[in-house]
Amino acid sequence: MAEPERAQPRLRPAPLLFEPTEATADPEHFFDLESIEDPRELLARATELTLAFRTATDRSVEFQAIAAAQLADPGRFDRLTMSAIAERADWTEDYAKKMVEFGRELLRSESRQ
Repeated sequence: MAEPERAQPRLRPAPLLFEPTEATADPEHFFDLESIEDPRELLARATELTLAFRTATDRSVEFQAIAAAQLADPGRFDRLTMSAIAERADWTEDYAKKMVEFGRELLRSESRQ
């Protein structure tokens, strides 16, 4: 059986969901940063976006880990193997194991609160 072809990695980040669709049609558009002429204002706004994206990334990773832990739960009748989780998330199997453990830690800390 032939191994399925992996999708080519994206060359550009996917558009963010809350960016207006008309703006995403222009590949140079990015949250109106290109229209800011004052470098002080541009630095402030770009820094604000960078911090927001970092926070969003961290939070998204936590949700990925929680979902992976839930999918690997031996108590689920439909649980997935590490390789299946890795395939779905485009991770290596070793990384999937680490994420499942991280997710379990997050779930344990949630239940203690």
